[in-house]
Amino acid sequence: MDLLKAIEERRSTRAFLQRPVERETLETLLRLGTQAPSAINLQPYELTVVSGEEKERLSRLLVKRMKERNISCGPGAKSRLPEYFVERERGLLRVIQPNLPQDTPFQDFINEGSCNFYGAPTAIIITLDRVFSSARLTDAGVLVGYMVLSAHALGLGTCPIGLITAFDDDIKEALSIREEKDVVIGVAVGYPDPEAPINRSRSERVPLDDLVRWRE
Repeated sequence: MDLLKAIEERRSTRAFLQRPVERETLETLLRLGTQAPSAINLQPYELTVVSGEEKERLSRLLVKRMKERNISCGPGAKSRLPEYFVERERGLLRVIQPNLPQDTPFQDFINEGSCNFYGAPTAIIITLDRVFSSARLTDAGVLVGYMVLSAHALGLGTCPIGLITAFDDDIKEALSIREEKDVVIGVAVGYPDPEAPINRSRSERVPLDDLVRWRE
């Protein structure tokens, strides 16, 4: 697939077929994703691929913890958001809400969906060693960008999941991840359900003039 076409077409998937992703396809995805550049070639991340019953157990655990602790998705802001950020969030709500299962509140869908990886058959948990500063989160971000575009080219759907960082200790214990690692993001991976209305939702991007400053 043409790279520019993949960038234009790719969107987050929030409903997946229960068809497992073949091990060979996952290995191809990981090989392509880890071609991403990183500072001084440190490749500071580690990826844990969770599928099958192990992924189902993890999902049940995270949903349970989310409800016990009343944890919810949010923008991660340190103070009140300026209105233009709030309006971008409303834009997502406007396109998703009509495509949700009947009588399902948006926040409930996002919270539980994040914790069960929207039903995807595979979840990739990305961790960063604590020896690094938060600057190396940039490398993890580039890695995720490569992965989601590679997945699209392979016919897979993905959705980056940030809420799971609230369950760092639970995830590490469940998956036997070493203590010196921090969970920084997860990625739901699977084959998109072509019949699910939610997969037709796509929020608009703001005009470049709202994001880009030029100095010449």
